[in-house]
Amino acid sequence: MKSRHDEGLNLAAPRRLGQSVYRLALTIVLLLGMTDRGMAQGDRLVPPASVGAPVATPTPSMPAAPIEWTGASGASGHPLMEASAIRHAAANFESCLEGLWPLAAKRGVSRASFEKHVRGLTPDLRIMDLLDSQPEFTKAFWDYLDILVNDARIQTGRDLLAKHKAIFDKAEKDYGVDRAIVTAIWGVESNYSTLGGDRPVIRSTATLACVGRRQPYFRDEFLTALEILHRGDLRPEQLKGSWAGAFGPTQFMPTSFKRYAVDFDGDGRRDVVDSIPDLIASTANNLKKDGWVAGSTWGYEVVIPKGFNYQLADRSRQLTMSEWQAHGVRRAGGKSFPHLGERAYLLVPAGNQGPGFLMLQNFRVIMKYNPAEAYALAIGYLADRLRGGEAFSQAWPRHEPVLSLAERREMQELLARKGFDVGEPDGRFGPRTRAAVRDYQAAAGLIPDGFASATILARLRKQ
Repeated sequence: MKSRHDEGLNLAAPRRLGQSVYRLALTIVLLLGMTDRGMAQGDRLVPPASVGAPVATPTPSMPAAPIEWTGASGASGHPLMEASAIRHAAANFESCLEGLWPLAAKRGVSRASFEKHVRGLTPDLRIMDLLDSQPEFTKAFWDYLDILVNDARIQTGRDLLAKHKAIFDKAEKDYGVDRAIVTAIWGVESNYSTLGGDRPVIRSTATLACVGRRQPYFRDEFLTALEILHRGDLRPEQLKGSWAGAFGPTQFMPTSFKRYAVDFDGDGRRDVVDSIPDLIASTANNLKKDGWVAGSTWGYEVVIPKGFNYQLADRSRQLTMSEWQAHGVRRAGGKSFPHLGERAYLLVPAGNQGPGFLMLQNFRVIMKYNPAEAYALAIGYLADRLRGGEAFSQAWPRHEPVLSLAERREMQELLARKGFDVGEPDGRFGPRTRAAVRDYQAAAGLIPDGFASATILARLRKQ
């Protein structure tokens, strides 16, 4: 799922809106650890994982009072996100759901199941605030890595790999997907099953199917959720997750569950919530079907030479390792590239001030799971550490301040005024904005590394 927005460091989108459409708003809301892979590309916000503390089983507590809808129109400006439109749709919620019955019946859902799971549902309008929310501040790549790849998460992941070795052995043999990558996704998405959303998926998807700007997409999610319950793979109390409908320790949307979930423990149910075998194998199957290359890694940390042509640092430019070496790019730590014929693109999240990374096909596969580059890098990095790999060797420019949403939008507007193509200024930085910054830097005689820093913003303001 690709977001229609300029993808970037905005981990705030749910994982797979269409598996990819709103997989990007997700786009980096790893806000503190947990990503909603469901509405990726756009809207998958889920509570962030508490990443700094050791993993522990949460203790029961009194539930907090639910937060109600503010009653305000959505920030997107979409007609269906106007407060009056939301109220009108909410008033017609029951009839909207009844209108979906014929579609449910075509999918094999019985009338009895439909009544059982739909009757009495009310819209969760708080979701309307979340659907159009965009954090004022995002985190830098290095901040996300610090949060997501810490000692506690590394140790817990290693413990789980050892504990469930037999399951991982079989899943890796059957699907050809690196067990450390599956474990890393498990760790990032839910802190290894210790954190998760508590909204009933059937209510969330029903709300989004009848209210707001994403109705066509969420009708499919809602109907698929009904199929899951009718088939008996999961019980209603298990089918709880984020406001966008992603559920389980590795965050499946209903439609991704339908495509990828497998019954690995042979009990007749595809239980990606409570069955360790099913969640491991289903996540691996997802990656396999998305194009995972067995026996290959995700990418390599590399050192960029002085005087490097940063115009080559573009997702559309894939060169072989031999070709990258000819441009002076070297693997960090003095290591060699194991396969010189492999093709990769160069990612430089902090421009010439930080490390570079050569990204292989499997990095792109991880980005299909969640389209945020910071997310995919965190998954690859955590997987390496789970296998006993070393920390990245090069320093990040931690002195660089993180731009606010308003500042990011301002930079895009200033670039646009100078004739650089950033698309519609929306405060989200991704490949398009990066290319515009790179072109601006080249025209100004600066190192064209595409790093949208506070220094660049200050320079644009003065001109």
